[in-house]
Amino acid sequence: MNHQTVMSCCASCALLMLPAMSLADDANLAKKLSNPVSDLISVPFQYNYDENVGAGKGSRNLLNIQPVIPFSISEDANIVSRTILPVISQHDVTQSGSSQNGIGDVTQSFFYSPKKPTDSGLIWGVGTVLLLPTGSDSLLSGRKWGAGPTAVGLKQSGPWTYGMLANHIWDYAGDKNRPSVNVTYLQPFLTYTTASATTVALNLESTYDWRENQWSVPANLMVNQIMKIGEQTVQVGGGVRYWLEHDDDRGPHGWGLRLNFTLLLPR
Repeated sequence: MNHQTVMSCCASCALLMLPAMSLADDANLAKKLSNPVSDLISVPFQYNYDENVGAGKGSRNLLNIQPVIPFSISEDANIVSRTILPVISQHDVTQSGSSQNGIGDVTQSFFYSPKKPTDSGLIWGVGTVLLLPTGSDSLLSGRKWGAGPTAVGLKQSGPWTYGMLANHIWDYAGDKNRPSVNVTYLQPFLTYTTASATTVALNLESTYDWRENQWSVPANLMVNQIMKIGEQTVQVGGGVRYWLEHDDDRGPHGWGLRLNFTLLLPR
């Protein structure tokens, strides 16, 4: 076999390996997206639609813009910034015939997280969560500054990822005429990622309001897929949500819709 033939065979083998390598890379990115404290920079856009919301039993369109940015602080650890900026359009919520459109209050979290799992495979992060009264309308904002602890723990085994993210926020300043904030948030999650970078995800986004002794618990079932748009890697998908528990006065309840679009910026 001459040199030219060998080079041709090597090139053919490399071309055959490219799709498999690409699928493996995409599946790895999908698994990183299932980890709230991974080293992946991402910008998720999460759209939610709910009905039977508030006193007017209206509808709410909620777009959460949620950039996740890890910062390396040493050879062993990252600080992971997770921001939730809500953009809201709601109708007949505060009362029949009313509408509000604008930005809600920002939730900002910072996690200290080791870069490597523990010997048992646990991935964890701890830190602080802040509530910022950025709402553009008094009916879209609690007008309170808040803070508290946050933590996340998870394991990844083969295609499975499972764990929980939690935080608690107390208000410490703001409009004295507005209700106080004393809220616990629990998000258990379970995902399954296939070799083709399809992720099936189930989570509960449970909130307990200690002031009102009231749970609000939507269950979300989603299917997401890694793909490329031009040169940009993205994850797209969607699913349904159902409110297992809800505030009778403020809602929402029943079925809802969730759509996801995430920009991935691998480093």
